[in-house]
Amino acid sequence: MPATKTSFRFAIIIAAIIVLVFAGWYATRPEPTAVDLVTVTRGTVEATIVNTRAGTIKACRRANLAPVSGGQIARLWVHEGQRVEKNQALLELWNADLVAQRELARRQLSIARKRSREACIIAENARRESVRTQQLVDKHFVSSQRAEDADANAQAHQASCDAATSDIKRAQAQIQVIEAGLERTILTAPFAGIIARITGELGEYTTPSPPGIPTPPTIDLIDDSCLYVSAPMDEVDAPKIKIGQPARITLDAMPGRIFDGRVRRIAPYVTEIEKQARTVDIEVDFAQIPKYPLLVGYSADVEAIIEKHDNVLRVPTQTIRQNNKVLVVDANNKLEERSLETGLANWGFTEILSGLKAGDQVVSSFDQGDIQAGLHVQPKNSEP
Repeated sequence: MPATKTSFRFAIIIAAIIVLVFAGWYATRPEPTAVDLVTVTRGTVEATIVNTRAGTIKACRRANLAPVSGGQIARLWVHEGQRVEKNQALLELWNADLVAQRELARRQLSIARKRSREACIIAENARRESVRTQQLVDKHFVSSQRAEDADANAQAHQASCDAATSDIKRAQAQIQVIEAGLERTILTAPFAGIIARITGELGEYTTPSPPGIPTPPTIDLIDDSCLYVSAPMDEVDAPKIKIGQPARITLDAMPGRIFDGRVRRIAPYVTEIEKQARTVDIEVDFAQIPKYPLLVGYSADVEAIIEKHDNVLRVPTQTIRQNNKVLVVDANNKLEERSLETGLANWGFTEILSGLKAGDQVVSSFDQGDIQAGLHVQPKNSEP
């Protein structure tokens, strides 16, 4: 009996020691490290190329217009911001002298027509007289000399008729010359668009640009119904870009909005600017005309999509450490290091070929230096 009591007391002491040891360990155990986690999911991964410097929205048609000849602005029929139709008159230079010359030429044409009519009537009468005289000669009523005189007179009057007809054509040509000169003083729109800028006022003189000396255009006309983006791409990336490739367009003026586009042109040469990287300019069309009003000259960025894989396993690129390794949380909330085989990648996501499965949770924060395999962790958050 005393031995049984002794064993019972010993067991109680051992149990108490175990409880105390466990309580001490529990009280002094390290707290799990809080880490940010992301869940491995399926989605789209793209290989993209972006421009090296800001691109620019441009109009498919833009004309810097100026009169063919210089002169004083006599009429200005449009204002900045006005929409115009094709062939609509925009301005007119002083041309009163040409208008007067045209009126004079028209009067001369009228006189030439009347003189031609007169000469041709006389010529026709002389021809009939020559025919009648020849008939009289055949009947021996008059001499042959009389017939010869009548025929010569008819030919002379016909020549006068022909000369008068030529005067009509000369007067018509003169009018065409003057009207061509008048057209040189009237500036018309080569296409429908909006007046962006007018350089000049009524009464001021405007002149065309001399060779080699650029001067501001009198009227800047923009067709804003068709817009595209011109952007410089690094020469290293240029061989990867093909005409027809899809692209995304973003604008500094409209943050958060993304416009679909397609590559329409790749420059056949490399642009070399001192102290800047050599680039190749590309042009990207908007897939659809944007509902938002866009201004020519807006800065824009282009992201050309070189390759695209849909519905693939992916993780954020920032979660991948050196040598394609990631830290995965196991069933006991401990970190396990895994090696990955990756595929397509960009700044946002990397395609996973092997090493992970959908639903795995991967550490995404590495700002704490003690995060390593075997560490007990708890999630700060878990984002897909």
